[in-house]
Amino acid sequence: MSDTAQSQHSAGVHHLTVDELCAGQRLDNYLIRELKGVPKTRLYRALRKGEIRVNKGRVKADYRLAEGDIVRIPPLRRPSPSEPAPVPRYWAEQIGERLIYEDENLLVINKPSGIAVHGGSGLSFGLIESLRQLRPDDRYLELVHRLDRDTSGLIMIARRPAMLRELHRQLREDKLDKRYLALVAGKWPKSLRVVEAPLEKNVLQSGERMVRVSREGKRSITEFAILERFANATLIEAKPITGRTHQIRVHARHAGFPLLGDAKYSDENTAAVCRELGLQRLFLHARSLCIVLPEQQSLTLEAPLDQDLETILSNLRK
Repeated sequence: MSDTAQSQHSAGVHHLTVDELCAGQRLDNYLIRELKGVPKTRLYRALRKGEIRVNKGRVKADYRLAEGDIVRIPPLRRPSPSEPAPVPRYWAEQIGERLIYEDENLLVINKPSGIAVHGGSGLSFGLIESLRQLRPDDRYLELVHRLDRDTSGLIMIARRPAMLRELHRQLREDKLDKRYLALVAGKWPKSLRVVEAPLEKNVLQSGERMVRVSREGKRSITEFAILERFANATLIEAKPITGRTHQIRVHARHAGFPLLGDAKYSDENTAAVCRELGLQRLFLHARSLCIVLPEQQSLTLEAPLDQDLETILSNLRK
């Protein structure tokens, strides 16, 4: 049991007292961290049955904890203690070298392409699990937002619950400015500055998650600007106004200009351009970020393009 909670025991039942550091956290995320090794399915079942309670009452998984809450934990079987699989050395070095910003409340990482932001779906680790392992003295590390596995660039990790809540507020109220670089197939027209098309998540029979434009989907808006034109491609800046899954990728394809290197949402013509260029990954990079820190200071950060993407642009300019 971590030192973020005080524990009392009675007849196999545990009572955890929520401290200041965990205040504001979702109950399910708190339980996953405190009860390492207990399967998530077992935790959610215990919540549904009312075996896990807060202040003697039934609560849902998304309940936000408050300092001083008493969480009742029933006896739950755990596998024998074992250390988590170590982060592969390659990823440990990559993550360690790509820290862009750090203060007592926030980390900002220039995420490499190829690593998911969190484990699951067959992945034993992701960026957040790796950071928790590489920084054991950090008692609280939570993702503020997400990036697709193949997208590189700036991602924020909160070190305090208050920072997580504040950045989520800025995201909800469109106070947080995030901009991406993307290389699309074809000649993006100057007149196309905004794509507004509702997006809906869809799971295929294979289990693959896809997103499509649908009248039943959620309102989604992306602003686009041309940065540089090439013979068969355009370098654009994308600013998502809403934050939907795969939004930039699906909006670009909907406009008729799929992102190069996008195996999920492109076509054979786009794939042929990628082969010609030698592009072997998604050309999408979270380049810049502007937020307001708790002291009302504006913080603007930029992450340079990875060398493999810079090389593609250099070759196009030739």
